[in-house]
Amino acid sequence: MRLSISKSKNTELFYIIESTYINKKHSTRIVEKLGNLDEVKTKANGKDPYLWAKEYAEKLTLQEKENKRTIIKSYSQNKLISKNEKINFNCGYLFLQKIYYDLKLNKICNTISDKYQFKFDLNDILSKLVYGRIIFPSSKLKTFEESQKFLEGPNFEYHHIGRALEKICLESDFIQSELYKNSLKYKPRNNKILYYDLTNFFFEIEQEDDLRKYGVSKEHRSNPIVQFGLFMDGDGLPLCCDINPGNTNENKTLKPLEEKIIKDFELSKIVVCTDAGLASKANRKFNNTNNRKFITTQSIKKLKEDYKTWAFDKTGWKIPNIPNKTIDISSLFTNEELAKKFKDTTFYKERWIKEDGLEQRIIVTFSLKYKNYQEKIRQSQINRAQKLIDSNPKKIGKPKQNDFKRFIDTIVTTNDGEVAENNNYSINQKAIEEEAKYDGFYAVCTNLEDEAKDIVKVNHQRWEIEESFRLMKSEFKSRPSYLSREDRIKAHFLTCFIALVIYRYLEKKLDEKYTSSEIIDTLQNMNFSKKDNDYIPNYIRTDLTDELHEKFGFRTDYEIITEKNIKKIFKSLKI
Repeated sequence: MRLSISKSKNTELFYIIESTYINKKHSTRIVEKLGNLDEVKTKANGKDPYLWAKEYAEKLTLQEKENKRTIIKSYSQNKLISKNEKINFNCGYLFLQKIYYDLKLNKICNTISDKYQFKFDLNDILSKLVYGRIIFPSSKLKTFEESQKFLEGPNFEYHHIGRALEKICLESDFIQSELYKNSLKYKPRNNKILYYDLTNFFFEIEQEDDLRKYGVSKEHRSNPIVQFGLFMDGDGLPLCCDINPGNTNENKTLKPLEEKIIKDFELSKIVVCTDAGLASKANRKFNNTNNRKFITTQSIKKLKEDYKTWAFDKTGWKIPNIPNKTIDISSLFTNEELAKKFKDTTFYKERWIKEDGLEQRIIVTFSLKYKNYQEKIRQSQINRAQKLIDSNPKKIGKPKQNDFKRFIDTIVTTNDGEVAENNNYSINQKAIEEEAKYDGFYAVCTNLEDEAKDIVKVNHQRWEIEESFRLMKSEFKSRPSYLSREDRIKAHFLTCFIALVIYRYLEKKLDEKYTSSEIIDTLQNMNFSKKDNDYIPNYIRTDLTDELHEKFGFRTDYEIITEKNIKKIFKSLKI
């Protein structure tokens, strides 16, 4: 900053000005108007006014360097704002950008760009797709338009996105393996225990193709779907993903992706945890070799009769942390004091079995809390079923597997009791009693020899992978997708996967204290207004915004931030 004096016939006007660089043009702007010569003499308080004004300019320059200068902005009631000039910007993406660059995704993009020698900026495209998926999830066109709101707008054209998606699909294995290796340098990973699960995403089309096939939709949609398989590590961080046609047998999706992990991620001694739907004998046998282990949910209903009888036997149940002591769990239903004492306890029994060359251990657990929870859920469903019978029986129809309508019994009779066209509906007590037999019971199979309570605890963490699917479908709005080319569809879900990885790291950084809605809403609303070359925050400062700034080492919540300091933030995030 420097002193500028404008001389006129009657007086001299003193200004503090600084050089600027706007739209690739050098210029100057007035930082502060000191007034005419008489006013400056008053401020100088007996000192030479020219010397005082020069020293004042030097003082402001020093304060600018130390970020302590008070900035004075002038507004006019008669001056129109500039036409076609953006004045609102989002800065919430900067926290995502820090993790993106810490995971060296920019270097992954640069390697791919060097390989194919294309001219568009792959890193800029991928980063904008990832930030947009978290902050304002939408179509690719809408994402391109919305990314104009970022402090750093897109440095590419819309048509470049499609071409970039093609290359992202081609290099999917490379991107995922490099991302995993980079993540090891970023934070230690719990890669000894891996969770695998599968979900599907629908497309609003009717004609299926090679990838989008009709299959069993998790959301009961009558549209073609694709299968999305996801591996997650023991801390809930996504590891890798894969896309398969919608009619693929889900049991056949685990082995190919796991083989890829073993090869590309150089993992061998792992424990794979799945639900019952992915627990085929082929998958268990695959993870019974070469130091690999498995933990899988076991349906008690599908156990052989002698194992089921053993599981339901009320005697011989072990109490965690009390060795060599068992309990008859039937006493919990007759002894109120005992039930109160063990209301939060998970009892268990175990045995080894060998079938078809596979030796595995069945662990069955029983919990009063889980029993009460299941009873409460079922009673709510029975109430809904009775309400439907009483109010609108025409809507009963054929029930789905876990639908509350499964408790409705339909009898077709005439008035004299013969089979005819009249429908009589009632609550099916037999179905209720049959289902109630399993209340409170849960089972897993494993080839591990660890403590049963530790194995059960590991298996219970599977909820995190279900939570990841919920996040992708609700917060990230990953479906329905309106892409049609197979390579672009696969690339779309890979960008959703990368967004999930970055978001999970953000949650960990915040010690998992906030909900996904709180975090995403905060990032969406962290906006700036621009005046000249300076930025003014117009969002609410909260405990969450404070913690974001403290954890990431920069602040965007000063009353005003100069463009110079914004550029410093950009630079610090991309080291």
